[in-house]
Amino acid sequence: MNDPIGDMLTRIRNSQMRGKSTVMTPASKLRAWVLDVLADEGYIRGYEKMTGADGHPAIEISLKYFDGAPVIREIKRVSTPGRRVYLGVEDIPTVRQGLGVSIVSTSRGVMSDAHARAANVGGEVLCTVF
Repeated sequence: MNDPIGDMLTRIRNSQMRGKSTVMTPASKLRAWVLDVLADEGYIRGYEKMTGADGHPAIEISLKYFDGAPVIREIKRVSTPGRRVYLGVEDIPTVRQGLGVSIVSTSRGVMSDAHARAANVGGEVLCTVF
């Protein structure tokens, strides 16, 4: 697998289109850090680390719905393995005039765009969520 974050985002997007309550994804530290930001911002209920059916570590993500519609309306990968996107703190984009979130990997960890601006750090823009 070349793009583990893109794979996880696609699994979340596909599961929400089908109305699933949970989705499984292989475990990694970076995926857990991205899920921490999604949980803090209120886009998912949470996640739990476990062992998958094949014996490998996995993460079970609890998806969140409001009035039967998914809370995540749009989730897009920005920086890909073939095209990395690094931005300074003044260039970090706002998503839908501040209604959405950009997830940024900084030297101080993975955080939302608002936290990155508050900490005055830039970094790699992993994805945007609305």
